[in-house]
Amino acid sequence: MNIALIGYGRMGHEIEEAALKRGHVIKIIIDEINTADLKPLNFKEVDVAIEFSVPGSAFRNITKCLEMRISVVSGTTGWLHDYEKIAGICRKNETSFIHSSNFSLGVNILFRLNNILAGLMEHYPNYTPFIEEIHHVKKLDAPSGTAINLANAITSRHKGYKGWTPESGGPGNMVHINSVREGSVPGTHVITWNSEIDNISLRHEARSRQGFALGAVIAAEFISVRKGVFTMDDVLGF
Repeated sequence: MNIALIGYGRMGHEIEEAALKRGHVIKIIIDEINTADLKPLNFKEVDVAIEFSVPGSAFRNITKCLEMRISVVSGTTGWLHDYEKIAGICRKNETSFIHSSNFSLGVNILFRLNNILAGLMEHYPNYTPFIEEIHHVKKLDAPSGTAINLANAITSRHKGYKGWTPESGGPGNMVHINSVREGSVPGTHVITWNSEIDNISLRHEARSRQGFALGAVIAAEFISVRKGVFTMDDVLGF
């Protein structure tokens, strides 16, 4: 599989390493210094673009690739208000697209478990959900996209909750997300359901960025032979 990397920060480097280990070829790398190279002439042999850039350029990057009928894997957050536009562009150009706030296979299993647990807990109103996410000090967004996805899943499965808040002691129908930035932590997410007599917790702790990179490459392999808009549930067969 021939891959274009769009965004060449820490994740871009990890994805490059993971792709090479799985026998793929990096045909082109697009970063902030050569954005003008994102054009058809340079993408003739590209099968899939893996896009981990920045929110301000993600929509443009993804659109250009889809219009070239290049399949796209995107892990950039902060642009998802335009998600349906991208989905429409993908279908119009008969190619494929997948976005996830977190491509780690372990985190996507956590997403699944979180959905199941939230549905069960709707029958036990004496339990209150709380999410904590811990990341390295260079991570700018807070809460993380993963934590927001976890909170949104709770609100979609449990009628007692209407949204999320970063404020402790907020309204009782809001899921509280606590964000911590410290050291070089790759990413830890904990969902806890508290009651007066006990706690139930789900926890995922990343040991490195390698899991995120591997998941993105596996997602690229999945969509490279398919057409449509997909999620990591499709990749994992959930």
